[in-house]
Amino acid sequence: MRRMSGAAVAATAAVLALSACTSAASSGREASAAKPEKLTVYAAASLTQTFTQLGAAFEKAHPGVTVAFDFDGSSTLVTQLAQGAPADVFASADEKNMQNAVSQTLIAGTPVDFATNVLEIATPPGNPAHVASFADLAKPGLKVVVCADGVPCGNAVEQVEKATGVTIKPVSQEQNVTDVLSKVESGDADAGVVYVTDVKGAGSKVTGVPFPESAQAVNTYPIAVTRGADQAQLAKQFVAFVTGSTGQETLAAAGFGAPPK
Repeated sequence: MRRMSGAAVAATAAVLALSACTSAASSGREASAAKPEKLTVYAAASLTQTFTQLGAAFEKAHPGVTVAFDFDGSSTLVTQLAQGAPADVFASADEKNMQNAVSQTLIAGTPVDFATNVLEIATPPGNPAHVASFADLAKPGLKVVVCADGVPCGNAVEQVEKATGVTIKPVSQEQNVTDVLSKVESGDADAGVVYVTDVKGAGSKVTGVPFPESAQAVNTYPIAVTRGADQAQLAKQFVAFVTGSTGQETLAAAGFGAPPK
């Protein structure tokens, strides 16, 4: 057997050490690149389907990132933010609630408008109560469900009532459009006032009844990074994603209108 010289042994050891260091550094970089990050987004209930879809696309474009959503009425979300809820992004279904968040210094920077939405009546499949107009919602005995005051969809209904002189006496006032829609789908209500996007998203579970007076209450949706966000950079990227081409195409496909220019 041939023996290696001292110089050869030293050289071999150096090569092995260098290889080990390179491997360790490479593994460290891979571990760092794969380090999981969580982005928390608070969004209006009417954005549930669309933002869930956008969240999945954002995760695909940002390996290692998980987008966690909390969907609820915008006014409820502002209250949670004011109580210290750890959200990185807030998307409201109206400007009023976003401004409320801004006035409480819960928002970093300037909110950006990214969509609009209008109301539509939802009834159980086939519209058994034969609701044909917004005025029909005031008929005695009709079980109507709307959003509560302070919630964007509830504020919008109130605007239409004032514009038309029609007064609805709902059997229930809910904290978000998802709950309104659920009561219609279950048959607990003859009609509910939600957004056109909710009716479209529900498919055959409901029948939609558009009404022209909905133009009296167009809701503009703003989005913003929250003050003190744990993932401020990711939050900015998510806002850009929603307001960019992919976000706008997805929102349009769901029935949302373009943001005001």
